[in-house]
Amino acid sequence: MTTHPDIAQLSFLVGTWEGEGVGIYPTIDDFSYREEIAFVAPPGKPFLKYTQMTWRAGDHPDAGAPLHTEAGFFRSGGTGRAEATMAQPTGIVEVYEGTVEGTSLRLRTITVERTSTAKEVLSVERNIDVDGDDLSYEMWMGAVGQPHQLHLKAKLRRS
Repeated sequence: MTTHPDIAQLSFLVGTWEGEGVGIYPTIDDFSYREEIAFVAPPGKPFLKYTQMTWRAGDHPDAGAPLHTEAGFFRSGGTGRAEATMAQPTGIVEVYEGTVEGTSLRLRTITVERTSTAKEVLSVERNIDVDGDDLSYEMWMGAVGQPHQLHLKAKLRRS
């Protein structure tokens, strides 16, 4: 089945991706993680459904334990443009806009909303690059009193 024509420019994301990444931020200890991301194109719909899960990896005593999960939707914002929405069980919702060039996606939040008990997150940027069956990304974040800076970096492979 082909993707809806409105999201043809995002079709390079479709599939399930698995791999490993590292997390850094001034307020936490550095960590490594395993990750699975899925982008699904529902038949006839002009969006991609997105799900993500991570597990602690490396020599940590809790290796294999769940870390983070999020879900959302990606859609076209017009030729060369993309939009995304993501929700996290930690009480944070992110709304993104950005650009698509070939198999590269650059997204930055236009708003971040949170519940009264969620941690403060002011800005998030996601840069995704796909080369065949390899996906790499960086996630930058400004949160909990820290300036916008690199938080996550991973390399995944289409499974």
